[in-house]
Amino acid sequence: MISYFRNGGDIIILKQDIVEEEKRLSAIRKMVVERLKHAPQGCLRIIKNNNNVQYYHREKNSSNGKYIAKKDINLAKRLAQKSYDQKILKCVEKRLKQINSILNDFEDDEIAKIYLNQHVGRKILIEPVEKLYEQRLQQWLEKQYIPKQYNSNVPVVYTNNGKIVRSKSEKIMADYFDSMGILYKYECPLKLEPYGIIYPDFTFLSPKTGKEIYWEHEGMMDNPEYARSAVKKIDLYEKNYIYPGENLILTFESSETVINMNIIKELTEKYLLV
Repeated sequence: MISYFRNGGDIIILKQDIVEEEKRLSAIRKMVVERLKHAPQGCLRIIKNNNNVQYYHREKNSSNGKYIAKKDINLAKRLAQKSYDQKILKCVEKRLKQINSILNDFEDDEIAKIYLNQHVGRKILIEPVEKLYEQRLQQWLEKQYIPKQYNSNVPVVYTNNGKIVRSKSEKIMADYFDSMGILYKYECPLKLEPYGIIYPDFTFLSPKTGKEIYWEHEGMMDNPEYARSAVKKIDLYEKNYIYPGENLILTFESSETVINMNIIKELTEKYLLV
């Protein structure tokens, strides 16, 4: 799928939101349909007498209905629930019909396709109304940065593409990203208040949100001092509205628990691929 940007870089994948809404409404419909199968016959009639409320069970051949005593209040509850569920079902079915109509005629990249389907000679004359992800990604990559400096006495590791990283685990991750064609910045500076500059292990431009995603691999979690520092850093991210599971990916490792590539692949597919 071709991604495109709106509202200052936010990608709007409307179809995904619509599908989620369809699931929600379908679950509601299933629930109320099941309840209505067991609902009592007839309906509820309510009369307010001074400060008292009286309930009546109105059945098919009853105009006023039969008075419901307090001991039978559960019947009134079931009748009230029935009426409510019928209205919910009517509303949900109306919305599901509209959603199905939209989904049958929906392409979330149709605006991008209009530009992409232009003749190459025409493209160079046109300013697209919405930036393609590839255009935004290229601009992001061209923005220069100064990575974290290395101490001369600290050993370094080279990826298959000749990039320098600080650990074998980061090399494994970087090689995997490179093999998948996922572009990233390694130890690109990020300012977090009130601390200052930190250097996330990997920074990506999300093809789904159009915003940066940070990936921290904490590799020595059985080292108490390292673990305390990692927790403080995660807390610092959160104070700057960068949350795990949203725009922060976290993976962990210790001397007994090594890097799990299945997890790396799953997280990559979830956050970095369309």
